[in-house]
Amino acid sequence: MRACAPEGKRALARGRRPWSTARVSTQSTPPPASPAEPEPGPELGQEAGPETEAQPDAGPPLASRILLVTDAWEPQVNGVVRTLSSTMRELRAMGCEVEVISPADYKRTVPLITYSEIKLALGARDDVEDRFLAFAPDAVHIATEGTLGWDARHVCLKHKFPFTTSYHTQFPEYVTARFPWIPLWAGYRYMHAFHDKSGRVMVATPTMMEQLRLQGFRNIALWSRGVDVELFHPSKRGADGGVFPDLPRPVFAYVGRVSVEKNIEAFLKLDLPGSKVIVGDGPAREELAQKYPNARFVGAKFGEDLARHYADADVFVFPSFTDTFGLVILEAAACGTPVAAFIAPGPKDILPGTGAGVVDMDLKKACLDALNLKREDARALAERYSWRACAEDFRRNLEPLPKEGKRRFWHKLRDLRARARERRRLAREAKQARKAMSG
Repeated sequence: MRACAPEGKRALARGRRPWSTARVSTQSTPPPASPAEPEPGPELGQEAGPETEAQPDAGPPLASRILLVTDAWEPQVNGVVRTLSSTMRELRAMGCEVEVISPADYKRTVPLITYSEIKLALGARDDVEDRFLAFAPDAVHIATEGTLGWDARHVCLKHKFPFTTSYHTQFPEYVTARFPWIPLWAGYRYMHAFHDKSGRVMVATPTMMEQLRLQGFRNIALWSRGVDVELFHPSKRGADGGVFPDLPRPVFAYVGRVSVEKNIEAFLKLDLPGSKVIVGDGPAREELAQKYPNARFVGAKFGEDLARHYADADVFVFPSFTDTFGLVILEAAACGTPVAAFIAPGPKDILPGTGAGVVDMDLKKACLDALNLKREDARALAERYSWRACAEDFRRNLEPLPKEGKRRFWHKLRDLRARARERRRLAREAKQARKAMSG
């Protein structure tokens, strides 16, 4: 069940660049091979034990202590969170020690404009630095371009620590879809500013790799996705009479956030037989429900209930152009439901030649053609993907400190950590003293 990336594509993700105490290197020469077991830094506590899987004889060491910094995390419900949480779960099962820094750790947050479910932590940089120094990771991965992502980027650059990033959303296209007066180039300038110091930028598909290369990005690596084939299963179809007993067949269903960048209206305005169902919630739900009263809006669904909605649909419709992968495609396929989608990043990398779906710039044609596909072929596609394989790819893409530089690095920072704590203590005391004098 390894299907995160074909072997030829995996090779793109395996190159390592040497770590330098001056800056994150842009060379492509791999570092010397070293044993996989990490060496604990002095006075920082014992690190994780030996690797639980065999290492290639000539390959670079793999990280065992991984710091993930992300602005998207539980209790948020979206594809990014599912990807990150599933990957971290598998890494822990592989014997890695994982520390996650997310907005859930902070009281001072503000909602992201146009996406209120995402909270942006404020004033967290000092804490991010303290947790970085205390955890003493082998590798740092910054998953998102929000406030915590920028804080972690600052900390890594400050301490000349290598880090990797990931590109989960076509942010420039997302912004332009919501705010047409913001040019696409401005969004890409922002993304360059964030990712250009990254040792490796992880993307989900070959199409996204090529798209980012054309935009001038470098050091891009594949990190595909997985799916829970036990939860999302064809056996859920028709259970207890099904979830659409009163709807005319065929049922065409969309699952995901109901927002403008998802291009849901391209699906809703189609002249299709049967019924249209929208599973999910978001800022555009009320407007679209009023505009398309013949469609059924059922709200957000989770777990077994979500799986049943996938399984009871006859076709899953994916109209988005802004997603980099589309995890929902795999979830629908795992339930045996064929997919109809535009020719866009994600669908065109996953579906062609599988019999699991149809990609076409004529979405109506794709929907009607998908009705003729075999549900067992859709299931077979999903069974080629696993979260374990994705976690393995993620781990290979990281940029850990080489063993020969690790002891020196943490020895250097040991005193820095103590001085930083003392500096902040004095600053707090001075602030309290000023407050007492003014009172």
